[in-house]
Amino acid sequence: MRFTLVDRVVSLKRGESISTVKNFTLAEEYLADHFPGFPVLPGVLMLEALIQTGAWLMRDAEDFRYSTILLKQARALKFNSFVTPGRTLCVTASVHKTEDNEWTFKAQGSVDDASAVSARLTLHQFNLADRDPSLADADQRTTDHMRELFSQIWHPEPEVAEEESTETTV
Repeated sequence: MRFTLVDRVVSLKRGESISTVKNFTLAEEYLADHFPGFPVLPGVLMLEALIQTGAWLMRDAEDFRYSTILLKQARALKFNSFVTPGRTLCVTASVHKTEDNEWTFKAQGSVDDASAVSARLTLHQFNLADRDPSLADADQRTTDHMRELFSQIWHPEPEVAEEESTETTV
């Protein structure tokens, strides 16, 4: 099962920071078992929402050059409150440092302005074809899919061009 834990990108400063949201409903299949009678978002999926948010920032900054982005390290991971159905998890990730194909982020998720989860994440990006050239087609399919998905969740505000006022004489 694949989990998409970013419904919408709210803001994006290319290569610097990103804010996303995920709306949770009782329709989420995993809530039926976690926990019966008290459905809450599993902590591992809260962490995954942070990871996916950071990965979108990387993809955008690198113009979708890499097909695969994986968690290398999670430090200072803290779960502060439950996320229940009917709530929105607001996630922010800011770049702390970049080195080669690794990016380190400070990330946090909040519900109603109260911290729900926070961590320092290191994500590693690469192409499968770097290790096995026969996987270049898989890389291309993945990056194409990610570009399409990104176009569905990120709708930047159009920049308003200053209109030059010109007077014409008739």
